[in-house]
Amino acid sequence: MDVSFLMNSLWTMLGAILVVFMIGGFILLEAGSTRMKNAGHVASKTVFTFGLASLVFWAVGYAFIFGSNANFFVGMTDFFFSGEQIKDASLSTTVFFLFQLAFAGISVTVALGGFAERAKFSVYVIFTILFSALIYPVIAHWIWGGGWLAERGEQDFAGSTVVHLTGAMAALAATMLLKPRIGKFNKDGSANRITGHNQVYTALAVLILWVGWFGFNAGSTVSVDEAFFGFVAVNTNLAAAAGAVAATLISWVVLGKPDIPSILNGALAGLVAITAACAFVDVYASVIIGFIAGIVCFYSARFLEARRIDDPIFALSVHGVPGIWGTLSTGFFATPELAVVGKAGLFYGGGFEQLWVQTLGVVTCGAFAFFGSYIILYIMKKIMGTLRVTQEEEIMGLDLSEHGSFGYPEHMKRREQEVWSEVDEKLHRN
Repeated sequence: MDVSFLMNSLWTMLGAILVVFMIGGFILLEAGSTRMKNAGHVASKTVFTFGLASLVFWAVGYAFIFGSNANFFVGMTDFFFSGEQIKDASLSTTVFFLFQLAFAGISVTVALGGFAERAKFSVYVIFTILFSALIYPVIAHWIWGGGWLAERGEQDFAGSTVVHLTGAMAALAATMLLKPRIGKFNKDGSANRITGHNQVYTALAVLILWVGWFGFNAGSTVSVDEAFFGFVAVNTNLAAAAGAVAATLISWVVLGKPDIPSILNGALAGLVAITAACAFVDVYASVIIGFIAGIVCFYSARFLEARRIDDPIFALSVHGVPGIWGTLSTGFFATPELAVVGKAGLFYGGGFEQLWVQTLGVVTCGAFAFFGSYIILYIMKKIMGTLRVTQEEEIMGLDLSEHGSFGYPEHMKRREQEVWSEVDEKLHRN
């Protein structure tokens, strides 16, 4: 068997493992960013929805993205993926399938961040199935599966648009329909800060995601040829570093102290932004892209909160806005030597052509993800009556109300009576 085939397969398998392990990062990130009474719920639903998304991807998602006989929206072959090796492929088809499955699972996880601390568990189940079958594969096909944006030279190497913007727009639809958490906003529109229960969890989560991103971006080379994955990894690391530094500095200037959530979100924003550009831009550009991402992440969080959009996991600020910037950035910084897809950016003599293609991709994919998700959730709301748990259930916490147990049983059991007293008090006050 060809050595390059084996090496490409091994490298891509390692990338797939790293991306799947990012789910562990998201578990800690979401659990740490939410309150203790919801920690077990957040962790378990993340594992469950990744599993459910995996089955949907096997049944229809892979076929819609990479199947042949494609129409305008999706491919139409390879349903219920059989594992059959594609002839003359440069790596194992099953490894490639697993790698792409991991990306689909990450996008679902990002989307579900917009549901945090107030959605019914059944809503996660239904939306995961429909998003994994009808939203994510369509956009992935347009850009990665040979669809109409691919034909126009859309540059999105590892998914700033396909994975992150798509998930973030779904999260926006969810936050709009679910409405803010109890106690987030006052009657005059001012916001109360609902802090997560464990910032050490969130910091560790960022480190796990940072490492996993080497599989996400460098693994997307799906090849060991010329060790180009090392160049992609360097760009990825520098963008994350620049995002963390930028967010630290801007929060220090604006708030008077370096804000811990802003620092962590800045690193993630840098990673999200460089995901589209990591294979198309020079090393210095990755620093600029990451630095700008850290700043826009900080300000977008403040902007959204001022408009009474309650985004507990910062899905929009971390994955949405930086995803837009990262996708657009190749329209400025893509070099003629690296632009094997599309054309060089504005700063390298390519004019506005690539920037226009990137803008078209952001607008169409973002709109499809948002309106598609909004329609799905709106129909679900009409059929189910509500997407949201009751006030009593939200106040007592989703660990208890949705699962009948606590993520921190020894601590929370002692407070169970206090929780019920809090429910009575808040309901009476409202």
